Amino acid sequence: MSHPATAINSVKLAWALSWAAFWTGFPFKVIVALLLLAAQIHPWEGAGLIALLAMSAPIDIWALGLTARTFFLERMGLEVRGPVGIALWWQGAALGVVALSVAYYAVGGTAALFKSFAQWIFGLVKKAVPEFPIAEQITIELLIWAVPAAIVAIVLLLIWLKLFGWRIKRFVVATGQTTPAGLQERVREWDGWRVPADPVLMLVSFSGVVVVLTVIFWVLLPVSTPHPHEDYPLPKVAAPKKPVKPEELLKKTETTLVKAGAVLELLEKDKAKEKKPAAKGK
Repeated sequence: MSHPATAINSVKLAWALSWAAFWTGFPFKVIVALLLLAAQIHPWEGAGLIALLAMSAPIDIWALGLTARTFFLERMGLEVRGPVGIALWWQGAALGVVALSVAYYAVGGTAALFKSFAQWIFGLVKKAVPEFPIAEQITIELLIWAVPAAIVAIVLLLIWLKLFGWRIKRFVVATGQTTPAGLQERVREWDGWRVPADPVLMLVSFSGVVVVLTVIFWVLLPVSTPHPHEDYPLPKVAAPKKPVKPEELLKKTETTLVKAGAVLELLEKDKAKEKKPAAKGK
């Protein structure tokens, strides 16, 4: 008699578990990413990416273990025991590293090959039609190299799913046990995994974790937020003008008038001296 796990398609099995595990752990990864951003560490490059991947590993292990147990219990009536999450995670991660390495060269090489092919085609087209529209040329070139690259990426993804699904089947066949319970009993057991025996303890623990994460978030935030970015300098603001005082303004005006009067007197004396020699000469 064949094992129930062998009846399902390997690609469908791997996709179902991977997709469900991804969305199970995604909210926790968002929390990690927000904490890194609060610490001014970009989670998509350099040390931030390494930290995000390191913190995501235990989340993926937990999510994959929970998803696999509930999936096989609900769909096939199989009870999988043991370290399901870690066993499936390292196999999927090892296959993923190999698939990504192959995809890096295969997809990049395909794109480069078809880009050169597109340039050769348009070199011939422009000889026949010198005024070929630029927008249409860009669109056609994008389709020429993007479609084959996407096909290669999809084929590699299907290969990874096929291999990962095959490994999941091997693991379930080795560790899974058929449970005689009916559907209702299996659903009740499945709900028991999700609903703890002590809801009050879970609520208190959950609230405590939320408070701790909130405190960490506010501690990591820089004091000077929001701070201006280097690429977007703030416009220079003119210094505030001093308020005008009438008394000071009158004093300055009087001083200016006195100086102007002294200058006029000197000019008149100079003119008078110039006129006296002229009169004597006559």
